[in-house]
Amino acid sequence: MRYAVTAVAAWFLASGGAWAQTVVKAELSGATVVGEATERANVFRNIPFAAAPVGKLRWAPPQPAPRWTGERDATKNGPSCPQPMNADGTPNGGGANGPMSEDCLQLNVFAPKAAKRAPVMVWIHGGSHRTGAGWIYDGQNFARDGVLVVTINYRLGPLGYFAHPALTKDAGAAPTGNFGLMDQVAALKWVQQNIAAFGGDPKNVTVFGESAGGMSTLALLATPSAKGLYQKAIVQSGGGWFPPATLADKEKEFAGALEKAGIAAATADDLRAVSWEKINAIPGNYGPFIDGKVMPETASQALAGGRFADVPLIIGFNSGEDSLLGGGSAAGRMGPIPDATRAVYKDAGDDNAIARAIFTDRIFGAPARWVAAEAATGKPAWLYHFSYVATRFRPAGVKTAAHAAEIPYVFEYWGRRTPMSVVSDEDKQVATLMHACWVSFAKTGAPKCGAEAWPAYDAKADRLMEFGASSGVRTAFRKAQFEAQAAVSMPTLKLAK
Repeated sequence: MRYAVTAVAAWFLASGGAWAQTVVKAELSGATVVGEATERANVFRNIPFAAAPVGKLRWAPPQPAPRWTGERDATKNGPSCPQPMNADGTPNGGGANGPMSEDCLQLNVFAPKAAKRAPVMVWIHGGSHRTGAGWIYDGQNFARDGVLVVTINYRLGPLGYFAHPALTKDAGAAPTGNFGLMDQVAALKWVQQNIAAFGGDPKNVTVFGESAGGMSTLALLATPSAKGLYQKAIVQSGGGWFPPATLADKEKEFAGALEKAGIAAATADDLRAVSWEKINAIPGNYGPFIDGKVMPETASQALAGGRFADVPLIIGFNSGEDSLLGGGSAAGRMGPIPDATRAVYKDAGDDNAIARAIFTDRIFGAPARWVAAEAATGKPAWLYHFSYVATRFRPAGVKTAAHAAEIPYVFEYWGRRTPMSVVSDEDKQVATLMHACWVSFAKTGAPKCGAEAWPAYDAKADRLMEFGASSGVRTAFRKAQFEAQAAVSMPTLKLAK
């Protein structure tokens, strides 16, 4: 397995111009992928890590990707997995647009130039387990700094997290239900088998993700078949408190959803005969659940019971996670506010502001703090809070960092829709700091970055790192609020005593 770099000239005769593109090749057990060598990285796109999950493989565990002969073009993005898309072609809530296909189990590699045993980071995208794609994210600045990044697709929505009595019967002894999670495990196995061909170190892998990707990372830490496929983990806005739902619960839920959608299916073959477009439209609560085989318990239960993967961990949350609630009033959406809770949140403002603060704390902040405390009894854990608001948003009165706002700072890349002309020097400084923390963690297992040391989390000291207009270590951050939310949520988790 090796790199081969070749210069290739491509001529545009119609314009009378010419340009030279440098391509790079990686050999994977006799199969070759041809990517592009950019100024910062060697980039390979649309590499299949599993067979197309179509026909009998729809709602089945991922199978090995078929080998190709000759050279495979890896210079163009592949399709996104089926998901709701905007009719006008603009990116959806997960950032995806463009072609979709069930044949979507592919990944992208951003490798440092002339890499040899470079640390590897595997990114799991967010999007409520319903939207998003790996191709959206650009890992070239990680590669520039010596870290190889892999971004992956995985099955989404009713094709990724779906249960039905007919499918359970058809699966027999094989696992069923958590197909998206199984895809993520398959991608990590692909990394173990192939990443050395790109200059990566399969013994130094960090799995990281945001939102649904953060939840997926926590699920992987509780999935026995994933253990040993990574050595470190980062959870960005992934929560940590998961009330248990079982395969039987999901079978009942989705049987009802099919009935409402007017889909009559008595057998697995009946279900697989339905077009993915029709299946894709079925609403539901998608994401990892207890299937009894791939995922025997929730991540919360595994962590509390000492069965969570013991690896160095970074976990954190943003100050404005309530952006997920959309505009308008949030009062009542988090349930009645008890007098004791209202007293803790007396400085938040009116009931709408209190409800929004409770959402951020209950779904993201307090669970992250709990996960850090539980995980820190083994290998070290680090807790962070992201509160930085980009300078371009401040004139409009934006005061909190929305859900997913930290991603450009982690990648030190502002994406397809943000011109650099609106990115200030202050924005860049925060990105340089946060990106350096993630890079050093991938390389060494500890976030060594910035002028002020980021201490490992200890429940007694209760310190976290805030990335904000003035970054630094904070002590007992929102302790009263987080403990109030723990009193409400912990009893719902069904943790073993």
